[in-house]
This record gives sequence, C-alpha cells and structure tokens, in this order.
Amino acid sequence: MLGTIANTTAIFCGTALGCLLRRGIAEKYQKALYDAMGFSAFALGVNTVVSYMPRSQYPVLFILSMAIGCVLGTVWDWDGKFQRVMDRMGKSELGKGLSTAILLFCIGTLSILGPIQSAVQGDNTFLFTNATLDFVTSGVLASAYGPGIAIAGAVLFCWQGSIWILGKWLGPFIAPALMTEVSIVGGILIMVSGISILKLRECKTLNMLPALFVSIALYYLAAWLL
Repeated sequence: MLGTIANTTAIFCGTALGCLLRRGIAEKYQKALYDAMGFSAFALGVNTVVSYMPRSQYPVLFILSMAIGCVLGTVWDWDGKFQRVMDRMGKSELGKGLSTAILLFCIGTLSILGPIQSAVQGDNTFLFTNATLDFVTSGVLASAYGPGIAIAGAVLFCWQGSIWILGKWLGPFIAPALMTEVSIVGGILIMVSGISILKLRECKTLNMLPALFVSIALYYLAAWLL
C-alpha cells in the first residue's frame, strides 16, 4: 500500500499548495507543467514497453489486445458514459473541478495497473510516477476550485486500495508471463496518456482501457491453444 499512500498524500499536498495560490496559476505556467508531465508519462510508457517487450512469449498479443480492446471500448463508449456521469455531477464549480480530478486521478492506466504491480511484484514505480503527476494536477485544480479537490484524494485511496487488495488476493494465481503481456499494453496506454496531456492528438484513453483485460483473456487463450 506504500505507493497508494504516497499517491494520496501527493494529492493532499498538491491541493494544499494550490490553495495557497488563490489567484490561480497563470495559463503559461499551467501549460509548462502539463508539458513536463506529458513528456514524462510518454517516456515512462516507452520505457515500460521496451523493458517488457523482449520477455514477451507472444509478440503479437499486444497488437491484438489493443485492436480488440479499442473496438470494444468504442462500442461500449466508456468515455462517453463517464463524461455524462461527470456532467451530471459538475453542476457547481466545485463539482466541475472534482469530477475532472476523479477522472484524471482514478481512471487511468497508472492508477489501475500501478496497484496491481505493487501488490503482485512489489514494484511501486507506476504509483510513484502517478503521485508526481497527481501532485501537479491537484495543485492546478485546487488553485482554481479550492480545497474540495482533496476529496478526490480520498476517492483515489479507496479505488487504488481496492485494486491492491484484489491484486494481493489474486497474486498467487497471476503468472509473471501474464504480467509481462499486461505491462506491455499498459505501457502503450501510458504513452497515449502522455500524448493526450500534451494535446498532440485527442485520444479517448478511457475507451482503450478494455485492452488491459483483453490481454489477460488472450494470454490464457494462447496458453491453452499453444
């Protein structure tokens, strides 16, 4: 749980810092911060893919996972459904900021794959990286919407904590080779997140998340057939 605790603490600290900047952070500084975080996320994604790719038993599995996962996510319209829920929550100014914070903090590859890697492999790299990203983001949001953004930190703790507990429970049944395949797909999604933060291309990352679960199904199918 160390990584999740660090991630939650980072949001609280970022919120506190943002509240001190009551007039908000100037747009040019916001852009500079997001550029830095976007390139960092992209670099982490590239490093993850490069690190795990040589260990893959099924070199084409990640391609099929991304293709099938993105199609399923688009058909199910996860992004659209989530946005509509957030729109209903965001009737007040705080609601808008809080809905944005929950989306950014909780619904992302780092926040989903991170607790699993922490529980199964004892590796908190993704969560520590996510903590840094969330520290900057919470500071920017809190400067505009106030201390209520800290609520998103509590939501994140429950979210990641639940995934971590599930990972601990399922850990003995998760083969290292499976984590390799999932990590490759996760690395690609982290790269996509970086591209979205940099606004180089509008990517509906939420619609790509099914690829993580598809990679698990395809791994077991390949292991059974081969």
